[in-house]
Amino acid sequence: MGKDLKGKELGVGISQRKDGLYTARFTNKFGKRQQKYFKKLQECRNWIAEAQFQNEHGDILHCENPTVDAWFDYWINNIKGDNIRYNTRRNYEERYQKNIKPFIGGMLIHDIKPLHCQNVLNEMASSYANSVIEQSRLVMFMIFDSAVENEFLAKNPVTKSVKCENGKKVKKMRALTIEEQKSFLKTVKGTSNYNQYALVLQTGLRTGEMIGLRWSDIDFKERVIHVRRTMEYRYSLGEWRSGEPKTKNGIRDIPLTQEAVEILENQKEKLKKIKIRPIEFKDSVFLCRNGTPTKNSAYDTKLFYYCDKIGIPRFSMHVLRHTFATRCIEAGMRPKTLQIILGHSNIRTTMDLYVHVTDDEKTKEVRNVEKMLKII
Repeated sequence: MGKDLKGKELGVGISQRKDGLYTARFTNKFGKRQQKYFKKLQECRNWIAEAQFQNEHGDILHCENPTVDAWFDYWINNIKGDNIRYNTRRNYEERYQKNIKPFIGGMLIHDIKPLHCQNVLNEMASSYANSVIEQSRLVMFMIFDSAVENEFLAKNPVTKSVKCENGKKVKKMRALTIEEQKSFLKTVKGTSNYNQYALVLQTGLRTGEMIGLRWSDIDFKERVIHVRRTMEYRYSLGEWRSGEPKTKNGIRDIPLTQEAVEILENQKEKLKKIKIRPIEFKDSVFLCRNGTPTKNSAYDTKLFYYCDKIGIPRFSMHVLRHTFATRCIEAGMRPKTLQIILGHSNIRTTMDLYVHVTDDEKTKEVRNVEKMLKII
């Protein structure tokens, strides 16, 4: 038992030095001494308690009952590792750090019950949409499912009854009206990003797919774009990264309209004005004046500026993709065809869009036959 300068007992592993600092020390399971100094006694006690707890439960390879935090770190780095895409890993970590860790991260994995997992989802209900809540549920399920496989748990605590469908209502994704689309294109005509905006409205490409587009992906003879990659700028790394689309459905061919062909031919002429292009972007379709791609977020920033200039509600790049889909539906395109063009992995995603738009069309159609329906 350690003592303070007045001879008072402080507890095992804690003592006070002549200079007034409190010191805590213990020997970990590998025989290495851990020691730290503090000005306040309570801070000293808190540290040694946490350090000893982590020593006993924080090492996956040398304990039978790790903390959820310890298991998640091991799961994401060693089990998932390089088997998942950067964006997927980032989403898993974000959901864990923001929503799961605060409530069960410090608990021992053996102590986790369905009610703890349910509480995580319940705490999200007032601030998150159902889709985000479902992502957190999925992350918890995968974490504990892997723990079951590795015999840390007998069964997964994320049971079928663990769910939450009371999340915030998300505003429906809007599409530009035909008049808004005309006004927008007229306003941005001749600007640096006109070809990018116009091509998305003709093809439904995602922003990352448009940024990652290369001339070798375009078959002008067959008039088709081969979507083979997505690209984004990662600010944390300070570099561009490209890779295959997230799902196999993202790898697809998109037929080109005549207008899309003309946009691309115009872009090819535009690139001739760029004198210096880094070798890694030599085949890129869309580059800014310095010969590098425009960062993903910069497109939205510019869009907000143009919206304010036109006097319409602000919208993002994804609305242009949504607008393309809307025009296709209005023209009578079959949902399955649209699903393939958009690269949706689930037909439900396309059908949700289809039903929303056809509700508007339904009203217009009824108005058209209103006089014929009036008998009395």
